Amino acid sequence: MKFFVSCGKGLEYLLADELLQLGCAHATATMAGANVDGTPQDAQRAVLWSRLASRVLWPIAEFECNDEHALYAGTCAVDWTQHIGPMHSIAIDAHVSGEAVTHARYAAQRVKDAIVDTLRSKTGQRPDVDVDAPDVRLSLVLRKGRAILSVDLSGGPMHRRGWRKVQGEAPLKETVAAAVLLRGKWPQVYAEGGDLLDPMCGSGTLLIEGALMAADVAPGLRRHDALPPTRWPGFDVEAWNGLRIDAIQREARGLAALRPCFAGSDIDPHAVRAARENAQYAGVDDAITFAVRDVADLPVQQNPLGVVVCNPPYDARLAADPALYRALGDALKRAAPQWRAALLCGDAELARATGLRAKKSYQLFNGPIECSLIAVDLIAPVQRATSEPRTLPEGAQMVANRLRKNLDKLARWRQQAQVTCYRAYDADIPEYACAVDVYTTISDEIWLHVQEYAAPTEIPEATTRKRLNDLLLAAREVFGLPKERVAVKTRSTGKGGSKYGRFDQRGEFLIVEEGAAKLQVNLFDYLDTGLFLDHRPLRAQMAQEVRGKHFLNLFCYTGAATVQAAVQGAQQTTSVDLSSTYLEWLADNLRENGVGGTRHRIAQADALKWLEADTGRYDVIFCDPPTFSNSKRAEDFDVQRDHVRLLRAAVARLADGGVLYFSNNFRRFKLDETALTEFATVEDISAATIPQDFARNARIHRAWKLRAQG
Repeated sequence: MKFFVSCGKGLEYLLADELLQLGCAHATATMAGANVDGTPQDAQRAVLWSRLASRVLWPIAEFECNDEHALYAGTCAVDWTQHIGPMHSIAIDAHVSGEAVTHARYAAQRVKDAIVDTLRSKTGQRPDVDVDAPDVRLSLVLRKGRAILSVDLSGGPMHRRGWRKVQGEAPLKETVAAAVLLRGKWPQVYAEGGDLLDPMCGSGTLLIEGALMAADVAPGLRRHDALPPTRWPGFDVEAWNGLRIDAIQREARGLAALRPCFAGSDIDPHAVRAARENAQYAGVDDAITFAVRDVADLPVQQNPLGVVVCNPPYDARLAADPALYRALGDALKRAAPQWRAALLCGDAELARATGLRAKKSYQLFNGPIECSLIAVDLIAPVQRATSEPRTLPEGAQMVANRLRKNLDKLARWRQQAQVTCYRAYDADIPEYACAVDVYTTISDEIWLHVQEYAAPTEIPEATTRKRLNDLLLAAREVFGLPKERVAVKTRSTGKGGSKYGRFDQRGEFLIVEEGAAKLQVNLFDYLDTGLFLDHRPLRAQMAQEVRGKHFLNLFCYTGAATVQAAVQGAQQTTSVDLSSTYLEWLADNLRENGVGGTRHRIAQADALKWLEADTGRYDVIFCDPPTFSNSKRAEDFDVQRDHVRLLRAAVARLADGGVLYFSNNFRRFKLDETALTEFATVEDISAATIPQDFARNARIHRAWKLRAQG
């Protein structure tokens, strides 16, 4: 059976993972929740044990709903005697979108009227309405002409744990606190003997949630005391009681074994008093030490292992001061330099003000407030001791000199354009035939991707190998990098000619920035990294043009162009590729930027076949096909042979005034302009799309701009 578990925006993927860990057969993240395959007991277990969920909704009816009359009739068609007893009180929560019914309160009223009328006609009695504590809480979701009626098995907001008796000026939702702790890897650190610290603890939410998490206390155990969360007849009370008994036993064992490894402080004595009271109500006060203290006076932590979690002030309720964030970062570097950190900041600018290098950042919501959550692996990484400059071999020294010259030449451009991933060397010295690309992560770590070009057949393999080693020595020397941060794609001679050898399988993804977008790259596991640097200008141009419009990305690869479009405000994006690996990568990229949902469609398909069957209209289309493809799952594709057919189908999908950008990197490619003029105007824009760092290799790709004829 399928059911839906809702959550705050930004928590979807954590929630899906949690539901799978709780035993659900399948859980797929979607906008503000997860679609779940599971049993009624799985749903009840989620009510009791989910730390991230807002509601657990069990569907009981779904129907077409094009207006209020259809809403009333569809609700009346449900046999409500199976769901609501004669003495039950009800409440309806409604969420509507679209043009059919536009007011949630009115929609809830019509559903209530239909239920009351139906039950009165069948039983002679009508249920009461109790919006605060109903016996049965129902949910209506009306979207795209479909109505879904569900029973809210949680009986109310699941962020309420039952222990909060006192709250501060800007309380943190317990579900968001759980997300902060999970992003900081608190459960793993606790298991390894680590401590938890919150130097701006407020009313203690993060520390209390962390203690209950460590003690294996079910978050829903105290939400309704000993009563089931709902009196819906379909709720298995016996199974619920069994789950509760197990949870009570686990709580007793967990609290008895809980280490006193939690510390919190705040400059506000009233907040500290509230935190102590809340910890007492939660039953974890013996494990947490609270103190009234300015963050600048944070003591040095004695345990070498731990996590700092914090929700510094932000927004109009609590004025956000960048100086406070800087003071926080400085204090953490001094007091807990080797600890992890997970900080929920007001926005990305405030997060950067801490001066901490985040491995990842996430956008999520604390109620209506959008926040930036940064996860820091090491608060103050140990700086490598600088070694004496070494004498490089003659060839390596020559390459090093050229690298430094290139970096100086590109420095001003990189700074002005805010380019952090770029080509630093491209066979500038012909004997040292490699491309060297620099990838700077969002935490300011520099990594190199070195790709060897095929040497002429008359060059001995030993010579080629020495030249490559010299180049690697030079690159590491210039950038001051260890071997681990240099990915090398070397060619090996085998039957059938030169080819790249085996790739490392490190499963290591880095987060880099391009413009306003964050993108995942993998330097080691694949031939390409997941980001074609030469298309940087074209991606930026398309993203600007597609604001408020529809974007189609064919042969989308990992979707860098899609992400740029989404981040810049595209109304809708559609991305097509045959590879599930690349599409999953795209989904991760979208998630990394806090964009997704139904506005950003992903299709796994043969791009040409999909295009010829599609009926949509798009304002901007990007088509960057491979030179050829012979996948078992699709027809053979050859860009030279098939490009007219491909472009004809793509131009047919352009909206009025739309534009198609076509590109490929096949050096011998010849555009059939005669055939294209039958249906399109064509402009060669190759020169304008080659970025400055690829100026030496102007044939890295060719690009054309097409519009429909007439």
